[in-house]
Amino acid sequence: MTEDTAKTTHFGFQTVAEDQKAGMVHGVFTRVASKYDIMNDVMSGGVHRLWKDAMMDWLAPRPGQKLLDVAGGTGDVAFRFLKRAPGATATVLDMTESMLVEGRHRAEAEQRADSLSWIVGDAMALPFAANTFDVYTISFGIRNVTRIPDALSEAYRVLRPGGRLMVLEFSQLPNPAMQWAYDRYSFNVIPVMGQIVAGDRDSYQYLVESIRKFPDQETFAAMIRTAGFDQVKYRNLTMGVAALHSGWKL
Repeated sequence: MTEDTAKTTHFGFQTVAEDQKAGMVHGVFTRVASKYDIMNDVMSGGVHRLWKDAMMDWLAPRPGQKLLDVAGGTGDVAFRFLKRAPGATATVLDMTESMLVEGRHRAEAEQRADSLSWIVGDAMALPFAANTFDVYTISFGIRNVTRIPDALSEAYRVLRPGGRLMVLEFSQLPNPAMQWAYDRYSFNVIPVMGQIVAGDRDSYQYLVESIRKFPDQETFAAMIRTAGFDQVKYRNLTMGVAALHSGWKL
């Protein structure tokens, strides 16, 4: 790998300098923050809620656990976790402050204010000591990270021994014909929805491109193992439109 190649990455289908991507992603989520939750429902027909519930089912939160939800945005995962784990605490970290602001305005945030923290931060350089959290989650966020291996290494660092990583992310359908049909929907419908609902076609064009650039299930599972995690497994959701990845710090 040449020095020039090492300093570039992808932003959707564009090749950009590594040091530019975070700012570009920040711009995307700043623009869509106020409509983010509505668009999630529109794009998925509400299925994203079932995926997050499936995430909690597999995670099985326990009372008193400490959760770090990275790229946690408006708090969907943190709220679900706290509902299932009495006495637990959740820290929602996101690089985009406007997403956190939207989350803090939700009724659930007010009801659980004593159990919640909202922090602006970078997944590749977490502002926490090692061995701090029992659970690390990231949902539909890791594909936006500039260097995914760095984010996974940070996840491993901040988890306590016996801690668990769980990633929910869009993935690849195993059937080529189904993948082709899903791509047609993604590229032809979602950006138009973004324009109609959020007034922002370009941000949703990036989001669908970023899905296609993300590694498939086996490749990403191998990346989790390389970061040091054991008992790495994944489960496909909706035939592979999304996937849950689980790993343990043992």
